[in-house]
Amino acid sequence: MARSGDGDFVGASSERSIPHNLEAEESLLGAMLLSKDAIGEALERVSKEDFYKPSHQVVFEAIQKLNSKLAVCDIVSVSDELRRMGKLEAVGGTQYLIELLASTPTMGSAARYAIIVEEYSLLRKLIAAATKVAEMSYSVPEDVNEVLDKAESLIFEISSKKSSNTLVALRDALNRTLDDLEARSSSSDHISGISTGLDELDEILSGLQKSAMIIVGARPAMGKTAFALGIASHVSARQQLPVLIFSLEMSHIELTQRILASEARVDSKRLKNGDLSNEEWQRISKTFSTLGSAPLYIDDSPNVSVLDIRTRARKLKANLGELGLIVVDYLQLMSGGMRAESRQVQVSEISRGLKLLARELEVPVVALSQLSRGVESRQDKRPTLADLRESGCLDGSTKILLANGQETTIAALERLAPYGPVEVLSFDEEAGVFTSATVDRAYLSGYRPIFQVEMDEGPTIISTLNHRYLTRSGWKMLWQINEGDEIAITTQGEVPNHPDSNGGSLLLKERILTYRRFVEIHPVGFDAVYDLEVCRHHNFIANGVLVHNSLEQDADVVMFISRDTGGADDEFQDKNSAEIIIAKHRSGPIGSVNLTYIPSFTKFANRKRPKNQYQSDDN
Repeated sequence: MARSGDGDFVGASSERSIPHNLEAEESLLGAMLLSKDAIGEALERVSKEDFYKPSHQVVFEAIQKLNSKLAVCDIVSVSDELRRMGKLEAVGGTQYLIELLASTPTMGSAARYAIIVEEYSLLRKLIAAATKVAEMSYSVPEDVNEVLDKAESLIFEISSKKSSNTLVALRDALNRTLDDLEARSSSSDHISGISTGLDELDEILSGLQKSAMIIVGARPAMGKTAFALGIASHVSARQQLPVLIFSLEMSHIELTQRILASEARVDSKRLKNGDLSNEEWQRISKTFSTLGSAPLYIDDSPNVSVLDIRTRARKLKANLGELGLIVVDYLQLMSGGMRAESRQVQVSEISRGLKLLARELEVPVVALSQLSRGVESRQDKRPTLADLRESGCLDGSTKILLANGQETTIAALERLAPYGPVEVLSFDEEAGVFTSATVDRAYLSGYRPIFQVEMDEGPTIISTLNHRYLTRSGWKMLWQINEGDEIAITTQGEVPNHPDSNGGSLLLKERILTYRRFVEIHPVGFDAVYDLEVCRHHNFIANGVLVHNSLEQDADVVMFISRDTGGADDEFQDKNSAEIIIAKHRSGPIGSVNLTYIPSFTKFANRKRPKNQYQSDDN
């Protein structure tokens, strides 16, 4: 049987062969035909794509299929499987399998053969990645930083040994789910994610989950930084998991002082000026031993972007081998992309980028968000999801479809909303039906550039570039929609009746969702624009088009910090009371948690409370 040898680069020759080692591939396959243990060792390290020779990929695939069925993987069985696949003759017949057996020095070295195959595969992937980077660089792109990020992402993917194939068989997912369930049931705290140190919050969230993006919103001076630092300290000091904090507002010295005051329970003002008692010095000394070994890292660059965060987080995870948590303080201070048309578009782009980072690194990302002081002008100052919005807005003449079947302009709604509740038609994505929803607020957003959206045989609508539209591939801002994408609109058709949110009969029960092809957008000027805050599903129908403009769309969890700071003469005010509102929880219940806030330590702590009944999240 012909062999190619190591396939190393030829030293002085101008021609270089692609790295491969056929001897290692043949020996590994032969060992797999001889031993079930060898199959297990091979499957742990390599996949079909790691083999250089196409026939070797086919043989590996056949063995893998048989193994998944718990079948014997000898020559007879593999030959039969290859015959069923219609590829036995293509690989050289049963005789070729016999030759593979003969080429195996020892089946006990299967792990070593697998390492060799894997390493040559990595070299080929590096060459392919370098070629892509070279092509991107030769094209002289407009945004060089974007190319740098793409290049780093390609290399990081290879170093992390991530396959580009994202397909997962249900049986494999079920096995992993069963393993997770068994681990949770044997755990005393029944937390599947990373503990926050706040018991009731962990009870609702089951801890901070990998790949989750968590937004923590609060009005100014509510303590959102203290809240995040408390969680970060607990994760790093108590669980010894690496934590990376990006602080765009406070220096690393200021954050360190806050962490020290909180953990040592020392008055933060006295710590800052050095006026400490002997007892406080003792507590600080004791806390130093705990915090000194905590793998917590702070980046206090004031002008950080999503690309910067991704770069630094990747490097830290590569150096440490793991990363437990990323904290960003806070969203509105981050730098946006070069091509973003407005600050609203930038913040939405940043939000999406952080979610992609959480998925890529498989780590929870906690992003703090400053809420507008406009919340304080309301009688009910408890934040809602609508307060997160960097609003996309609509032209004042846009017609909004009400739950009773009538239409009115969004400008007219702005005038009607203060006089009583208004019900509009909203789409329940989970149930796949239209239902009524209350308009919490209709308001004038200001004056902005607006654009007209044209669809093929569909309605037109005028909005800002950051308004979200439902497409077949999910919610997208207008600037993200490309020619050929299809946008969701509503039409009337014969479908079963559906009750509204109050259990009553919905007039437009025949309303159905369909799609029209996006053609183009073009600017129409600079004018007054309006927005709606709609409860429950946070979407509504404008000019027959389904629209949604909430920043929380990318988040898996949205929490708000609410503290009634009251006035100076409010003798009944509990200044140590804090409420954490879980307004969105993609994979679990929503509700609220009562905590104690200790201003002198800038610390949130557990607080006893009556048993809470959590409600299911409609999102």
